[in-house]
Amino acid sequence: VTETFDYGFLLRISEDARRGEALNEYLSSRSYLAGYGPSQADDEAFALLRGPPHQQHVHALRWYRHIACRSERPPPPWCPPDGTELPKLRLYNSLTRTKEVFVPQHGNRVLWYCCGPTVYDASHMGHARSYISFDILRRILMNYFKYDVFYCMNITDIDDKIIKRARQNHLLEQYRAKKPSASQILQDVLTAREPFQAKLAETTDPDKKQMLERLDTAVTAALTPLQGAIKSGTADAAIQSQVLLDEAKDLLSDWLDSQFGCQVTENSIFSLLPKYWEEEYHKDMDALNVLPPDVLTRVSEYVPEIVEFVKKIVDNGYGYESNGSVYFDTAKFGASSGHSYAKLVPEAVGDQKALQEGEGDLSISADRLSEKRSQNDFALWKASKPGEPSWESPWGKGRPGWHIECSAMAGSILGASMDIHGGGFDLRFPHHDNELAQSEAYFENNHWVRYFLHTGHLTIAGCKMSKSLKNFITIKDALAKHTARQLRLAFLMHSWKDTLDYSNNTMESAIQYEKFMNEFFLNVKDILRTPTDITGQFEKWEAEEIELNKSFYEKKEAVHEALCDNIDTRTALEEIRALVGQSNAYVAARKAAKLLPNRMLLQSIAQYLTDMFKTFGAIEGTEPIGFPVGKNGQNTDLESTVMPYLNVLSDFREGVRKIAREQKVTEVLQLCDAVRDDILPELGVRLEDHEGLRTVVKLVDRETLLKEREEKKKLEEEKRRKKEEAAKKKQEQEMAKQAKMKIPPSEMFRSETDKYSSFDDTGFPTHDAEGKEISKGQTKKLRKLYEAQEKLYNEYLQSNQNGS
Repeated sequence: VTETFDYGFLLRISEDARRGEALNEYLSSRSYLAGYGPSQADDEAFALLRGPPHQQHVHALRWYRHIACRSERPPPPWCPPDGTELPKLRLYNSLTRTKEVFVPQHGNRVLWYCCGPTVYDASHMGHARSYISFDILRRILMNYFKYDVFYCMNITDIDDKIIKRARQNHLLEQYRAKKPSASQILQDVLTAREPFQAKLAETTDPDKKQMLERLDTAVTAALTPLQGAIKSGTADAAIQSQVLLDEAKDLLSDWLDSQFGCQVTENSIFSLLPKYWEEEYHKDMDALNVLPPDVLTRVSEYVPEIVEFVKKIVDNGYGYESNGSVYFDTAKFGASSGHSYAKLVPEAVGDQKALQEGEGDLSISADRLSEKRSQNDFALWKASKPGEPSWESPWGKGRPGWHIECSAMAGSILGASMDIHGGGFDLRFPHHDNELAQSEAYFENNHWVRYFLHTGHLTIAGCKMSKSLKNFITIKDALAKHTARQLRLAFLMHSWKDTLDYSNNTMESAIQYEKFMNEFFLNVKDILRTPTDITGQFEKWEAEEIELNKSFYEKKEAVHEALCDNIDTRTALEEIRALVGQSNAYVAARKAAKLLPNRMLLQSIAQYLTDMFKTFGAIEGTEPIGFPVGKNGQNTDLESTVMPYLNVLSDFREGVRKIAREQKVTEVLQLCDAVRDDILPELGVRLEDHEGLRTVVKLVDRETLLKEREEKKKLEEEKRRKKEEAAKKKQEQEMAKQAKMKIPPSEMFRSETDKYSSFDDTGFPTHDAEGKEISKGQTKKLRKLYEAQEKLYNEYLQSNQNGS
């Protein structure tokens, strides 16, 4: 900023020449050109001068002309652009069941809590549905929309399912350790089967009934051989008993738990199981490239906070103690001013099946249900029974209810209100509705969560997936068939809030999309490797480049609009596919015209797409373009290291091929083909020969290339087989024709006694099999056949004569 023009010294000078000299000296240290705007002081100083300063006073003269010019010709008014209104991010909020403009409570910071897994078994694709989807949303909010996201997630390591599974595993291990005889195993399984079959008979849920029937069928199939072996006294009984024990372990462990579960009192038994499965869960998430949470909370580490949380709810008048347990008073909460129960799914209030599932298998006995003032009330704190872990509390020894854990832990980390709460669709009621109620009862507010996001269900080939129904695919099983990127692409190609069907068709679509994108990236990399000098990479833009660039910016806008619209990655990926399609068409047209595509334009497009897939979590590493080569980031610099050598090899091979073609040295050409088709694919290198153009070199995963090679061999084998079949068929037809030619026309109809009964002297039929005279129309058709055979027979006779 320039200092204010102090022109007072000019008033003390009367001579014009001296005044100009003094002004020049003063202005020599002032900026009066670049961005200079004259002030009133400049105008007043200008008025003191009778004319322009002498030419030797350069600074004063420039200043004088600048002021004079602005006085005579003021600058035209500036017209600001109208601009366009940018789309705002909207998220589907389960609280309102509509898309709402996303507005964080604290500037750019986003507080986010996500319900984590109950760790009692292997993580499955249902878990992946939620955690990959939320990872995608989280990355987009952080890396695309540039929000400062603070992400908290829990691990449920105290739960009815965990307690029951831990007890059952412990008791079954004890049973196996005793090494019971074959007869004892048979007797125990038959005993355990009675309550199991009673349970099967009273089960009405079709999916659950089908699961129990499958188990019963497997047990029945294992029972028969063991019963036969014991009856006949064969040594095979020991082997058959172990087969039965494996098939019947679920119903046997259920029976053992009902008999001896109350005797399991060691708390460590209940901590080993969740600790093991939590570790496996984290390994699975790492393999899926799911970012870890900023904060992870475990129920077992927050029991004191949970107790204090329950105490305050009771103190606020929304909870009550009953027989050592504490329940939430839904009626009182719903009737109080400023509160509402079941905000998410009000129509589910009173759904006893859902409520009982929320309470847990160990907490729905008749005595427990009778403790509550209302069937809709739910447990905040459960008095522990024999065979259950317990902690001290003001109400006696007990353990946390399921819903309270999230409220206490999220409240402890995020405070009285969060921006986003996430979870699976099936958690809306009762879990999330109960979370909302007890948290708002604790904080005495009505906005514990501002935006509730729920991911859609996952089905397996159209069927419901459920761990309890034993109809699930573990994440490890899924990763054995497909890569983490392919699974993520499958999720990106579907709406995060709708049902996703995990099927062969779904995964094949993801694989083809990945292949489509990878080929584009590889082609652009190849174009960028074309030798050129620094200035040569800046090429003139013709109409084709201008058109592609226009499409590029249109697609970027369309992707942005899609992501603003509830983070619609499905539409975003389709817009990306269209952009790549247009780019491929541009490259093909340039190559057809024997012209190089514009490097800088294609580089910009490829870098943008790479950045977007990094944002989606589908690309790891620092490569500026494309999917990384190699696995687990081990070969992040592989391409830049080996590509110069591969280019030398490719150029040398092309030179050898040229000489071999000119000299017609077939063996050398075959060796060059072997390098391309057999040797380099084993190293993860693909060579693409193009007539009249240089060979394209691409680095691709070895497994992908070997698979492509096998598919190519299959196609070639199928082509060869069809060619052989066609040749064989042609040969058979030729042989049939040769055999037919040898038949005299007078004999051709005589053998068809099932059709004709009388013939004339030339062997032409006159009556059908029933003795009726053949009609004129039929005679006309037969005459044509007769004449055709006569022609064939004459050809045969002629060929024989020529041959002799």
